[in-house]
Amino acid sequence: MSGVAITAADINKLRQMTGAGMMDCRKALTETNGDFEAAIDWLRKKGAKVAALRGDREAKEGVVLAKTTADNKTGIALCVSCETDFVGKNADFIAFAQSIIDAAVANNVKSLDELNAVSINGAKIADLVNDKLASIGEKIGITKFERVDADYVASYIHGANRIGVLVGLNKAAAEAGKDVAMQIAAMNPVAVDASSVPAATIERERAIVTEQIKTDPKMAGKPDEMINKIAEGKLNAFFKESTLVNQAFVKDNGKTVGDYLKSVDGGLQVTEFKRVALG
Repeated sequence: MSGVAITAADINKLRQMTGAGMMDCRKALTETNGDFEAAIDWLRKKGAKVAALRGDREAKEGVVLAKTTADNKTGIALCVSCETDFVGKNADFIAFAQSIIDAAVANNVKSLDELNAVSINGAKIADLVNDKLASIGEKIGITKFERVDADYVASYIHGANRIGVLVGLNKAAAEAGKDVAMQIAAMNPVAVDASSVPAATIERERAIVTEQIKTDPKMAGKPDEMINKIAEGKLNAFFKESTLVNQAFVKDNGKTVGDYLKSVDGGLQVTEFKRVALG
């Protein structure tokens, strides 16, 4: 059993992250010594319907923006976070966030540290953020920064600055780029295709589905070979649902995103994408 004290606040946090019941959240945290990521996996292994499978919950409120260079060779997406939607929807705060991404693109910024050192009208962005914090009275900050470089980069902002997407393509295709970016905003894939899913993600999913199968009463006494075969089938279903080119295309469920790309141009490919979202 856990030697870590599990508080009501911890339980409530896990409930907000997953949508699971209070007692299940308490049990999950107790069994995993208060480790939230491990607790989410524990819930999933026990068959709980978990709402949050990926880390889109760092920033509760704020502004997400995405912008490309004029030649569409580079795109930048970032989140300027705050504590309340009242501030996040404020026109001055949105303009402040816009000035930051404009500076990021104009200065060809490659990292968050580099962005914080960029100056706007003689003042470093890091100092401007601190000034804004002091004037607003809320904790704010640039909490997420992503960049994509490709032969062609499309950008898309969804839901009143709540999700920003960058899509790198191997050739210019503005309309297709926007369509794919909208797909990514809606369906939140983990990777472009099965071959680009991180090994750690694959092993995590394999462990979860294997445990689900083993705890199914109908599978009691079944040989490991059969369990492993079923687990691989579930993994293939995960790849279909969670990788971009294998997902059903939201604008035409009769084809996959990969099919759609081929219909636009037989050689058109997504090379990379980034999705930034408020929690």
